[in-house]
Amino acid sequence: MTDYGHDLRFGTFLPAEAANAAEALRLAVRTEELGLDLTSLQDHPYQGRFLDSWTQLSVIAAHTERITVFPNVANLPLRPPAVLARAAASLDLLTGGRVELGLGAGGFWDAIEGMGVARRTPGQALQALEEGIAVIRALWSEERSARVDGEYYRLRGAHPGPGAAHDIGIWVGAIKPRALALTGRLADGWLPSSPYMPPEQLAESNRRIDEAAQAAGRRPQDVRRLYNIAGTFRGDGREFLQGPPKVWVEQLAELAVTEGMSAFILMVQAGGDEDLERFAMEVAPAVRELVTAERTRPGAAHAPEEAEGAEEAEAVEVIEVASPGAVAVRAHNETLATPTADDGTRLSSERLWDESERPEGPESDLTVRYSARQRASGQHLVDVHDHLRQELAQVRDLVEQVAAGALDLGRARSMINTMAMRQNNWTLGTYCESYCRVVTTHHTIEDMSLFPRLRAADPRLVPVVDRLEAEHHVIAEVLERVDAALVAMVARPEGIAEVRAAVDLLTDTLLSHLSYEERSLVEPLSRYQVM
Repeated sequence: MTDYGHDLRFGTFLPAEAANAAEALRLAVRTEELGLDLTSLQDHPYQGRFLDSWTQLSVIAAHTERITVFPNVANLPLRPPAVLARAAASLDLLTGGRVELGLGAGGFWDAIEGMGVARRTPGQALQALEEGIAVIRALWSEERSARVDGEYYRLRGAHPGPGAAHDIGIWVGAIKPRALALTGRLADGWLPSSPYMPPEQLAESNRRIDEAAQAAGRRPQDVRRLYNIAGTFRGDGREFLQGPPKVWVEQLAELAVTEGMSAFILMVQAGGDEDLERFAMEVAPAVRELVTAERTRPGAAHAPEEAEGAEEAEAVEVIEVASPGAVAVRAHNETLATPTADDGTRLSSERLWDESERPEGPESDLTVRYSARQRASGQHLVDVHDHLRQELAQVRDLVEQVAAGALDLGRARSMINTMAMRQNNWTLGTYCESYCRVVTTHHTIEDMSLFPRLRAADPRLVPVVDRLEAEHHVIAEVLERVDAALVAMVARPEGIAEVRAAVDLLTDTLLSHLSYEERSLVEPLSRYQVM
């Protein structure tokens, strides 16, 4: 099991056909709007149906502001490395550091040869790739002149430059053992694709990269592991990425913590908005949450470290806490996150549980203070809940405006497109449905990861955790009611009354539950560090 501790990134692999040029640009912009990190294009310069990837990447970069662009991967035999180095550095400089370089030794040699380039054997292609990387790095250096003496590529005193805005990563697309070894020796990243490198082959490939890196005096973590992925949200969950978002979350999180894969690039087809949005809104944040939970558990290989000197600055002292095996840290003028109070307001006359029957966990010791790392666990729970509360408020406001006739669906759609959780072509119904999926994903994460650890950490928390888990199932049923009301509204617009009633009930149950969960878990999360 290997986790290299890299931050997680998510992105898209866009269609490159000239006939889909406008669609690829739209999907790239949508990728950024949805908060993803990367977008990319394949590079096949011999393919007459495709646009030139560097030209298209430049247009995408000009229409976006934040997202990183890269070729996935650049075809080295048809792109002289000296020119490629300057092209990548130029675009990186113009975009303020938003370019990385995917690089490949070349394939489809009949087509490459048809473009006037001599065919290379696999061994020759790898040697050329190694020389090409040397040329690129030499021209990115700060030396006064660059020299590389290779069989396929040479520099004879070329002047490096222009300087890139940041250290551009070279991510090699490799599958075969010798290419994997080269990746370990020289590359900043490894970029395989799941159709050619399925998950069961990752461990052996990672081993080859790690061994080559160590033999070259490098660390395995010097090579980021990226993964182009293809799948469907419509499968039964028995195959890789063939099922609902929950299946994707579990499988990708497992690859992150066991195989060190830290960037997942979704292959998106023209018109693939629904898959893209589910990937961005349901899969990516849930994978981040699961991986963070795994990395921050006691004994995890890559738990985040406190900043140097942080403990001394807080003047802490270790004290015993009256709970089994627990140790707390007293820090001056620092307290735990404050749970959000339940003000008792209820909008629906329907009651789905008796709040007076909720069990309470161990009493908090108000004299205990915790370190910054400990407090972060409880604060994270509150932050996640605050996001759900904010989105719920937006749903409620939209429902009220439509119900009152103050806003038609066209105007509502325009307003929704300005929200953080927005989609193209959203109506009132699809927005609410998307929010419901986010809530369900959050609860699934707790049920799969957080709750079992709390039960194990302190037996006195078992009744509380059992109750919270039971309430998750009740909320799931309320979400189904919302879905049913939305379906009815599509066929019968006056059904907005049923939507309001269902959302009122969702508001009552969800806000009550979130408050109870924070009241019960903020201190245990900080004490036992299970998130």
